[in-house]
Amino acid sequence: MGLKLEYHDGQTPLDESEKEGLRIASVTTHAELDELEQLNLEKALAWVIQSKLKPEQILTEKFLRNVHKRMFGDVWKWAGEFRRTDKNIGTKWPQIALELKQLLDDANYWMENETYPADEIAIRFKHRLVSIHCFANGNGRHSRMMADIIIETIFNSEIFSWSHSRMGKPDEVRKTYISALKAADNGNIKPLAAFARS
Repeated sequence: MGLKLEYHDGQTPLDESEKEGLRIASVTTHAELDELEQLNLEKALAWVIQSKLKPEQILTEKFLRNVHKRMFGDVWKWAGEFRRTDKNIGTKWPQIALELKQLLDDANYWMENETYPADEIAIRFKHRLVSIHCFANGNGRHSRMMADIIIETIFNSEIFSWSHSRMGKPDEVRKTYISALKAADNGNIKPLAAFARS
């Protein structure tokens, strides 16, 4: 029967070869996939909490890939691997590693020079990361978790609330989030920073 997915505004469609990376063949609907991914995300969150991460571990390609693998590795065979297809958003796939290195270098510079307040550094990082779109799926969730890890581990501050939503449903919260992302795309980071703390 195969996996049948319906996409909402702001979600990136998977191509057929990426769908073949699904580890559990009995999953056929988006609702079943969401449930499976949520269980995996909860395991990843427990790993983050137990890991006692050090700030110097975080802003590396290896760590970013590992977080994605922890978040989605029970569900997708390609979790933690950079995508090999172009999407409706994001960097052209051959440029992912280069764009990510530039982001990591920029984030280190922002921190060393206190270019922005802590929340803004984490949110700018999240926005650039999701804009690169490193992975075939899960980029929004991954970038939000990375922002939480940065704000908590590097800056010893409270994690973001993200309006207390997983943002999987096409409701008003998701619309506000997508609108804030679009504002950030146009150079205004404030709505996204406000949303993260709402």
